[in-house]
Amino acid sequence: MAPKAVAPDTLVIRALASHADFDACVRLQRATWGDDFRELVPPAMLQIAQKLGGIAAGAFAGDRLVGFVYGLTGLLDGRTAHWSHMLAVDPACRDQGIGQRLKAHQRDAIRALGIDRIFWTFDPLVARNAYVNLTCLGARVTEYVRDMYGDNPRSRTDSVIGSDRFVVVWDVIGGRDGHDRTPVAPAASAVSVTTADPATPAVADPFPESPLVTIAIPDDIQALKQTAPNTARAWRAATRGAFEHYVGSGYRVGGFARDPRGAGGRYVLERADA
Repeated sequence: MAPKAVAPDTLVIRALASHADFDACVRLQRATWGDDFRELVPPAMLQIAQKLGGIAAGAFAGDRLVGFVYGLTGLLDGRTAHWSHMLAVDPACRDQGIGQRLKAHQRDAIRALGIDRIFWTFDPLVARNAYVNLTCLGARVTEYVRDMYGDNPRSRTDSVIGSDRFVVVWDVIGGRDGHDRTPVAPAASAVSVTTADPATPAVADPFPESPLVTIAIPDDIQALKQTAPNTARAWRAATRGAFEHYVGSGYRVGGFARDPRGAGGRYVLERADA
């Protein structure tokens, strides 16, 4: 289905408030992650979370819910923090900035509560999310977690290659407000760790210990899961080893450089003493 444009001036972002809102959110979860998605957040939790500093907000085009964001507030390392657990946009309305507007709403609501940081996860192989989270919003990677939601999750988005995730933190008080920054351009001295050929993912052996390294990912891992699942699995295996090695040994993920030719992109990682 071709994307159905949503006029920015008609889009309303607000808290989910009615039973109809909550039911629409459940339907959108199923449309995004599959009818058998076992991590579905039910209407009661969408309602109750908001009473305890959580966020359950939707993007509405008229009466139609076209996106939502859901998160919980609690304590992490003895400090108050917000964990953004889910964000989804109707497949027919993606690539129109709705996700970023939902994140901005979430940021403003959390700021109003006096909370200064938001955590969430994303799959490092999804180029679109890497660009939005690291380049547009300015979130920082804190760790790489292998199969965070299990090695055989009942979600069609993870069922082929598992659920490896980056955990990121977004500083929402005193940090950037989520405007696009200058895209990352890897220095000429950066050493490539993975091949950039989407058909033949491979990883350097041994891993180079350079002050700057780049790790390439494919343009559309979701398409590869459907058309070439073995290649998708090879990308997971190659990048998993590289991310675990570098992030685990103190390298910082400095950003994500999009390939202008539409062939994925590269993470730029910096050694602590670089």
